[in-house]
Amino acid sequence: MQNFAPIALFVYNRPEHTRRTIKFLKQNLLAEESRLFIFSDASKNESSQLLVDEVREIIKSVDGFMEVQIIERKSNMGLADSIIDGVSRLVKEYGKVIVFEDDLVSSIYTLQYFNDALKRYQNEEKVMHIGAYMYPLNDDSLPETFFYRAATSWGWATWDRAWINFEPDIDQLISQFNSEKKHQFSIEGTMNFWKQIEEFKSGKNNSWAIRWYASIFLKGGLTLNPSQSLINNIGHDGTGIHSGLNDIYNVIINPRPIHSFPEKIIEDQQAYWSIKEFLKNRKGNLWQRILRFAKQKINRS
Repeated sequence: MQNFAPIALFVYNRPEHTRRTIKFLKQNLLAEESRLFIFSDASKNESSQLLVDEVREIIKSVDGFMEVQIIERKSNMGLADSIIDGVSRLVKEYGKVIVFEDDLVSSIYTLQYFNDALKRYQNEEKVMHIGAYMYPLNDDSLPETFFYRAATSWGWATWDRAWINFEPDIDQLISQFNSEKKHQFSIEGTMNFWKQIEEFKSGKNNSWAIRWYASIFLKGGLTLNPSQSLINNIGHDGTGIHSGLNDIYNVIINPRPIHSFPEKIIEDQQAYWSIKEFLKNRKGNLWQRILRFAKQKINRS
C-alpha cells in the first residue's frame, strides 16, 4: 500500500469556509486513503468564541478519510504559530505533509498531484515546496507543471528534509539579503514580497509564508507548481486574517489530473516571465483600480 502524506488542515472561526473546504477535500480521489489532522485554534476574544465553537462542532463529524484527528488548541496561537507547530509535528512523524487552510476549494485530483510530486522529488534537495495554487496566467503554452522560485501558500506540501531549513527569525533572514537578492526575491520588484518581510519586522503582519519563501530563496531552493491552478481561495471576502476583498487572484480550477512533471530541476524561464507579467499588470489600469476600490468600499459599508 502506498504511504500517502498526512493532511494538515488549519481552522479557526469561519464555519462556512471550513465546511466548503472539507467538502471539496473529501471529494479528492485519495481522501479515503489519507490521514487528516485538523488543527483548531482557540478563540482570541469573546466575539470569536461562538464561531470557534461552531467550527469545532463541524469538524467533529468529519468522515471520509482513513483517519481523522482533531487537535483543539487550548489557547489562541494565531495562524502562523499554529501552522509552524502543526507542520513541524507532522513532518517529524511522517517525513512529509500536505497543508490546507480553511478557505481553499480543491480539485478532485489535488491530493493525487501532491502525493505524486512528493514521491517523485523526495530525494531532490533543491525541490523544497510543492504548491497547488497558480495565478490566472495568460499563457497556454506553459508545461503542465514547472519550477519557480517563490512559494505559494494556498495548498502546499513539503518534506522534513526541506522544512528543517525553515528560519522563523526575521533578523536572521534579513541579514542574508543584499539589494540584488531583494530585487530577485520580489520578482524584479513586481510583487511586494520584500515589503511583507519589512512589515513582519515592524509587527504589521505575522506571516509564516513570507518567512518560508525567504528560507527557500536563501537556500537556492525551488518550488513545483501547476500552470493551471488546482486550488481556488474562497477567503477573499474580507473574512481572512491576511486577505482583503478582491478578485485578482480568483481562478478556474483545473478539472484534469496532472500527468507530467519537469525532468530538469531549474526555474522555468517562460513560467517566470508569465508570472512576472501577471504580477506587473494584476491591478489593471487606473480606471480598473478605481472601480475595484469603489466595489470594495461598497462591500465594506
